[in-house]
Amino acid sequence: MWAALMQEFADSPAQVRVVKFLLENGFGVSEKGRITCNDIEIPATHIARTIGTDRRVVDATARRILSMDWTSKVFSSMRATPDLSKVAEALGLTVITILPTDAHEKGIVGAAVRVLSEHDLAIRQIFVTDPYFAESPRLVIILDDPLPIGVIEELRALPQVQKLVI
Repeated sequence: MWAALMQEFADSPAQVRVVKFLLENGFGVSEKGRITCNDIEIPATHIARTIGTDRRVVDATARRILSMDWTSKVFSSMRATPDLSKVAEALGLTVITILPTDAHEKGIVGAAVRVLSEHDLAIRQIFVTDPYFAESPRLVIILDDPLPIGVIEELRALPQVQKLVI
């Protein structure tokens, strides 16, 4: 689906940047053609300034999204969720970031969760950046508790793991 979406906007690199930005941030498009974050409108000028384009490009992208049935369905349902990794320290949570050897490979999340569940660790949140949109895709796992001895080594030993950051 992501390839089809990028293909649909391939004729306009500026609109591709807008679409990627919207997807990366969980932003949607309302029926009125406004950029939204969980139904809160965000001015096109703010989006344009953030990604270094013109407000008219943002507005044109939103109209174009609404003009196609399937993209309209995707972006009208888009929701943003909080990334607890930014506040984990203040909340006393543990953050594990896994940089995969190949983000397109299947089983990365399952392998990491298996290791953690074998140690009876409670997972608060899992966040995976989409390999089609992120320059450095990663798996972020947030735990309620500190890591017991040995878990770091077990995670590092997984064949899917290129780098582990705690």
